[in-house]
Amino acid sequence: MDRSLIIKLSLIFLFLLVALYHFDAHFITNTDAIYTYSDINFMVATLCFGVIISASIYNLALYLYIKSIEHLYYALAQLSTLFFLINLDSIYIAPFDEIFGLKSLFLFDISQIFMLFFSVLFIQAFLNTQRDEKLNKLIKIILYLTLWDLLLCIVFSHSILTKFLPIFIPIWLILSEARRLLPQKNISFSFLFLGWGIVLFTVAIEYIGFVDFTGIIFPFLHVAFALESLILSLAIAYKFKLLEEERSTQQSLMLQQSRLASMGEMISIVAHQWRQPLTFLSFSFMNINKNCPENEKVKQTIQEANEQIQYMSKTIEDFSNFYNPSKTKVDFSVLVACKNVLKIAKTTLSHSAIMIEITEKEDFSCFANKNEFEQAILNIITNAKDILTQRETKNPAIMIVIDAPTITISDNAGGIEKKIITKIFEPYFSTKSHSDGIGLYIAKLIIEKEMHGKLSVKSDDKGASFIISLNS
Repeated sequence: MDRSLIIKLSLIFLFLLVALYHFDAHFITNTDAIYTYSDINFMVATLCFGVIISASIYNLALYLYIKSIEHLYYALAQLSTLFFLINLDSIYIAPFDEIFGLKSLFLFDISQIFMLFFSVLFIQAFLNTQRDEKLNKLIKIILYLTLWDLLLCIVFSHSILTKFLPIFIPIWLILSEARRLLPQKNISFSFLFLGWGIVLFTVAIEYIGFVDFTGIIFPFLHVAFALESLILSLAIAYKFKLLEEERSTQQSLMLQQSRLASMGEMISIVAHQWRQPLTFLSFSFMNINKNCPENEKVKQTIQEANEQIQYMSKTIEDFSNFYNPSKTKVDFSVLVACKNVLKIAKTTLSHSAIMIEITEKEDFSCFANKNEFEQAILNIITNAKDILTQRETKNPAIMIVIDAPTITISDNAGGIEKKIITKIFEPYFSTKSHSDGIGLYIAKLIIEKEMHGKLSVKSDDKGASFIISLNS
C-alpha cells in the first residue's frame, strides 16, 4: 500500500475513533425544526432545488439518447442529493418541515447512502478508473461498504457506517487518490474536482458546527449542491466534446487507412497484370540478344529496354510498399523515408515543371509507423504542389530540409493568407475545388497523435514552410 494512502486511511481511522467516542451524538431522535429560513433563504433554497431537478432531468434525457452510463449515475446521484436535502429540511428547517413533512430519520439515512453510492459510481464511470487498478480497487471497496451499510440500515432502521463516517470523507479519499494516481488530468477532471471540492468544503464546515458558531443561517449546503450540479454538468459536457473530437480523429484516421487499403488493392491488381507481360518482355529481349550476339546497336537497345523494365518493376514494388496500411512500428531513417516519398511524388510531378529536392543537414532515426509518416510527408508535398500549380508560380520548387530533429518542407508559392493560416489544419477546410480538405488534417493527426511530435507552419511573402519536430 502506498505511503500516501496509508496516511489518509490513518487520518480517517482517527476520525472514526473520535466519532465513536461521541457515540450518542450520532443517534439523534428529535425531529423538531432547529432553524427557520427567512423569505430570501427560502427562495434561494427553492431555486437550488430547481437547479438540481433540472440537472437530473437533463442527464436522464442524455442517458436515454446516447446510452452513456455516467449520465445515468449522475442523474441518480442528483436525485439522491435532492432526496437528501428534502429529508434534511424536513427534519431541521422551517418552513420546509411543514411543506415536505417527512421527518423520517430512516429516510434521511437511506438518502445519504444512496447519494454516496451513486456519486461514487458516477466518479468511477467519469474517470474510467479501470485505467488504474489501485484506484478501481479502492472504489470497489467503498461501494461494497456502502451496500453493506444499506443492508444494516434496512435491518436496524438506521445506518451504521455513514453515521460515524460522513459521506464527504470517502468521496474526498477517492478524488484525492484520483488526483495522485491518474496520469492524464484534463479540464473535465478539474471541473469534477472543483464541483465536489465546493460541496466537500461546505459539508465539512457545516459538520463542525459553523452555523452554531457564527449564528449565520443561510442555505449554504443547498447552494453548494446547486453549484456542483452546474459545474459537473460542464465537466460532462466538456468530456463529451473531447470524446467527439477523439471519435472524429479516429474516423479520419480510419478514412485514411481505408484509402490506403483501396489504393494498395488497386496497385496489387495492376502489379499482377504488369508482372507477366514484363517477364515475357524480359525473356523476349534475352532471345533477341541470343540471336543477335554481334549487333552492338541491338545490345544497347536491349540494355536500355531492360533498364526500363527494372524501373517499372521497382516502381510497382515502391507503390505497393507505400500504400501498405500496416500499423507496425519500426526504426527508420527519416532521410530514407523522405526519399521513398520523393519516388512516389515525382510520378505525379513528371508532367509539371515543379522541382523538388532534399537537403540533408543531419539525418536521424525515428521509431514509428513508417508508412504513416511517409503519408504525412506526401500530403504536405501534394498540398504544396497543388498551390504551386494553382498560382502558376514561376520556377516552382519544393524543398525538404532534414536537420535532426526537424523536417522542414517549403515552397515558393507566395505564402498562406493570414485569414486562413489558422484554419489549414482543420478537417474539411480547403481553398481548392474538388478537395476534401483532410490532407493537412491527417498529416497533423499522424505527426502529433500517432508519433507524438509537432507539425506547425510558417508563412511569408516568398512561401510557406511546414515544420515537423520529432523525438528521435
